[in-house]
Amino acid sequence: MASQHAVLIIFLFFLVCSCQSLDDRLTSLRPLYPADKLISDDGGMFALGFFNLTTNSTPSLYLGIWYNNIPERTYVWVANRDSPITTPSAKLALTNTSDLVLSDSEGRIVWATDNNVSGISTGGSGVLRSTGSFELELQLPNGTGVVVWKSLDHPTDTILPTFRLWTNYKAHTAMRVVAWKGPRDPSAGDFSLSGDPTSWGLQIIIWRGTRRTWRSGVWNGAGASAITRFIYSQIVDDGEVIYAAYNAAGGPTTHWKLDYTGNVRLRVWNVESSSWTVLFEGPGNGGCLHYGACGPFGYCDATGREGGVQECKCLDGFEPEDGFFRDFSRGCRRKQALACGGAGAGAGGGRSHYFLTLPGMKVPDKFLYVRNRSFEECAAECDRNCSCTAYAYANLSTIVTMSASSDMSRCLLWMGELLDTGKDGDLGENLYLRLAAGSPGNNKKKIGMAMEIVLPTTACLLMLTCIYLATICKSRGTRRNKEAHERSVHDFWDQNLELSCISFEDLTSATNGFHEANMLGKGGFGKVYKVGILKDGKEVAVKRLTNGSEQGKEQLRNEVVLIASLQHKNLVRLLGCCLHEDEKLLIYEYLPNKSLDKFLFGMFYHTF
Repeated sequence: MASQHAVLIIFLFFLVCSCQSLDDRLTSLRPLYPADKLISDDGGMFALGFFNLTTNSTPSLYLGIWYNNIPERTYVWVANRDSPITTPSAKLALTNTSDLVLSDSEGRIVWATDNNVSGISTGGSGVLRSTGSFELELQLPNGTGVVVWKSLDHPTDTILPTFRLWTNYKAHTAMRVVAWKGPRDPSAGDFSLSGDPTSWGLQIIIWRGTRRTWRSGVWNGAGASAITRFIYSQIVDDGEVIYAAYNAAGGPTTHWKLDYTGNVRLRVWNVESSSWTVLFEGPGNGGCLHYGACGPFGYCDATGREGGVQECKCLDGFEPEDGFFRDFSRGCRRKQALACGGAGAGAGGGRSHYFLTLPGMKVPDKFLYVRNRSFEECAAECDRNCSCTAYAYANLSTIVTMSASSDMSRCLLWMGELLDTGKDGDLGENLYLRLAAGSPGNNKKKIGMAMEIVLPTTACLLMLTCIYLATICKSRGTRRNKEAHERSVHDFWDQNLELSCISFEDLTSATNGFHEANMLGKGGFGKVYKVGILKDGKEVAVKRLTNGSEQGKEQLRNEVVLIASLQHKNLVRLLGCCLHEDEKLLIYEYLPNKSLDKFLFGMFYHTF
């Protein structure tokens, strides 16, 4: 017994540590054994070989595919997930019938492909592609190769780039991705993911057996909610089968995995942290994203999901069935019952109902899909049917590829209860809900319509009022500043001085904006300009003190008083002044014969 255990330990050690690479191809002359593995032809992103997950003395060999260049062993496909090999050895071989066959050391077949093309090929091989797909490629008599089987068409729990999730809505069948039973048990578990055959493949469902546990929401022209926003780059409907191709933009180390707990995760390998980063997870372990968590006519508000806030609420016009919304499964009831009367006629000939627009909604489950309808026709279809409680409309031309003759409209009608509704914000669409004409929701709608008129009108009036008040305040401020300036000038100058106060505007105009062409000279305290003719006909010179001059108001006043009190034939006479904000200007009589220095020194130069 001890010797048998020793042989087993040696075998397992040999299996884990002594694998030999057979590049990317398996042929009829070169089968695959536990000590071998195939490596994809893209630099070794993926590997195919045997692995064992048990820790006891009895081996359980599986044939699978995993990421070869990632340190954390992550399996993406298992061939014999429900039939582990318990013998010491195994073999994967390409038979004479052009099938891949997995057998144990005693010759028992535990897994095989069935390509239904035996007898027409001249040979073949099993190839591990760079996409992570293991494919059976046969050579036809004409020399061309054709792929007759691929692992991507038979997934286990992982969706890789280029994978196609198809639904045959006419045959009511769909491809399923099935989770592992446990973290170290790859056999088929309780949870599976697929398109919904009963809804024409327009949404994705996570199942627990035959019971729905999560629903993605219905595809719409704006981009479908939750899972479908990330997973699909192309949706194709050929009139019988609709399939979605997984978007490979995230690279080969990005995938969707259905966990054994029933959560689907979008994961990408983070090189820096050397671990998988989860970009999306649903439905999660808490909150109200699970299927039907808020009951009929209730909805899960997931707009605050990033902040961890999810709560059940009632649709507009409804209230909690239990009065407090403590029992979510009971859902909500109408605040006012619908009264069906023909085409919506109510008492007094008025409408007995109306449709309230609910934006950004994950539309309910269990709908009737009506094709070849315009939006108006879709609305009329629900309006004239008393049993229709809501409708939604979308154009699928932006996301679905169909034949040229196919209609791209998508009219959805709901009869009776609305179940598994949610609010997804920018991922949702408009849901048109039927309510009684006198229901609170109608009042809310009327109030909303009134607010749409009142608010813009009020805003315009407030804006005009603010402009008017600002104009008045500015005008008053200007007048007050002028009066204050006049008082300042009046208080500043000595009342006994016979000086004229000339406005700054007149001086600016007379000097052409104090242009350099009018400048007579400059000194340490400022510049002197020749002023043409003022209003009184005088020709004067203006001394404009610089703003940076150290000559303050008091010094200026003293200078003015001194000059004004002096009367001499060799001194220019001070005629007036101007104070304007920071401007200080003195007005003198104009001397046409230039300054005294030029007269004296000019005479001196001519003498010698």
